[in-house]
Amino acid sequence: MNQVTLDQPGQFSFSATAEAPVIGPGEALVKVHRIGVCGTDLHAHAGKQPFFEYPRVLGHELGVEVIDPGSDPQGLSVGDKCSVEPYMNCGKCIACRRGKPNCCTSLNVLGVHGDGGMGELLAVPAHKLHRSAKLSYDQLALVETLGIGAHAVERAEPSADDFILVIGAGPIGLSVIQFALITGATVAVMDISASRLAFCRDQMGVTHTLTAGPDAADKLMGIGNGDLPTIVIDATGNPRSMAGAFDLPAHGGRIVFVGLFQGELAFNDPNFHRRELTICASRNALPGTFTSIIKSMEAGKIDTTPWITHRVALADLPAKFEGISQDSTLLKCMIEV
Repeated sequence: MNQVTLDQPGQFSFSATAEAPVIGPGEALVKVHRIGVCGTDLHAHAGKQPFFEYPRVLGHELGVEVIDPGSDPQGLSVGDKCSVEPYMNCGKCIACRRGKPNCCTSLNVLGVHGDGGMGELLAVPAHKLHRSAKLSYDQLALVETLGIGAHAVERAEPSADDFILVIGAGPIGLSVIQFALITGATVAVMDISASRLAFCRDQMGVTHTLTAGPDAADKLMGIGNGDLPTIVIDATGNPRSMAGAFDLPAHGGRIVFVGLFQGELAFNDPNFHRRELTICASRNALPGTFTSIIKSMEAGKIDTTPWITHRVALADLPAKFEGISQDSTLLKCMIEV
């Protein structure tokens, strides 16, 4: 079968003779139709992805078709269109036992800790497939990205009277913004890119946008009628931005970090204590989040069509990935298999 492998930082290879997977107990065989390129893939290509080893078959944002539902089909049938929940968890550790399989102690994420879906066929546990009779493969491949943002907003525990600042308007930031807006809270978006801020205003209906800089706190107080945001969600994975986030929440506020980087993060302890801030990490998404997102997309409440700015065929990926990754207009690239 056709497959693309990231052999080392900066080097993809294409094979037309990769071995097709054989399904085991509880697994289904799926045909991959769409693969979304995310920040994890970009970081892995650049050699900056933590928890990563080479060579690796990337791909965890997947729109797939069931070819063989396997021995325990979980209600699946041949031909079902599905999104893949790519988080392989043990089901036994303290996190899994307490309903948090997204941060299982031995979590294996497709395309990160183990090989993923940048090929024609994939074997995956049947219970990790979330089907839809209405959504396209493009939409199904974006459910995982949306799940990252949805879970980050869940971690923030917002209400309609909150003032939420989202820092970073890349693909993960956009997914955070999508679910922040749904809460009815006041939402502001901060980024260094004028084009991304314009996208938030024009395509997502964000009223308040601002360019990151030393006057950010003053601008935010102007939006909040003298108050800073009660919730700050940083989706940049940039250590400077993340450290600066401690200066932006109101007293009693909450910070959620979605992005991550390889290194340590320092903050001023008196500032942290004076404001009695709450800090949360957000990792992946929960199974129920996939289900609720698919229902919202089927109901037309979420439109991801403007997100897809680039397309590439699987066989062309090794030659074109570098150029796509460096394109300043990139929001989401969809690989077509």
